[in-house]
Amino acid sequence: MKSKIAPSLMCANLLHLDRDIQALEEIGADYLHFDIMDGSFVPNFTLGPDLVKAVRRRTNIPLDIHFMVNSPERHLDLFDIQKGDLISVHVESTVHLNRLLNRIRALGASPAVALNPATPLFAIEEVLGDVDAVLVMTVNPGFAGQKLVESTLGKIKRLREMLDSKGYWETRIEVDGNVSFENAAKMRAAGADIFVAGSSSIFAKGMSIHEAAMKLRESIR
Repeated sequence: MKSKIAPSLMCANLLHLDRDIQALEEIGADYLHFDIMDGSFVPNFTLGPDLVKAVRRRTNIPLDIHFMVNSPERHLDLFDIQKGDLISVHVESTVHLNRLLNRIRALGASPAVALNPATPLFAIEEVLGDVDAVLVMTVNPGFAGQKLVESTLGKIKRLREMLDSKGYWETRIEVDGNVSFENAAKMRAAGADIFVAGSSSIFAKGMSIHEAAMKLRESIR
């Protein structure tokens, strides 16, 4: 499948967000990735519904909203979810995962299930028919700038094999966490095709967004 880039706005310059979004439009970003954290499911607070709505008014790039919150079903309506969006929720975050994924699809978005580094693949076997993508966290969620959990590279490969063996050839694998130029190439080789790009690639220090995007696309080609 063709690779896609989802720049993480958590790593953008929030004081110059309009400028960064314009640059992301120019480089053809496939999604804009939003990390939604509640200080409970993960030990951090980040972007909220008002910013998501403001960005949606600013650009036509589809949104990739990653809920790292407890009981995300309580918060979906705050984010004006629309057709074309990709919405990820964690296995451990809700009691009725199947119901939540179906609700996301009913809103017109593509549902995805997210796996923390230590969450085993068998935890999602019963919902593979309900998702369009699986988000593999390659760091423990909560903070940017972390080191890659190396074992997740093998996990990506095993996930691709599992999806293909069950006939889910069109189900995408998204990766999030230290998606550097070097790591992105390894993730692509393992089977990933959506790349959440943050401080180690698209927003790397010393490079423009245009330069970083060109280098990242070379890495995942």
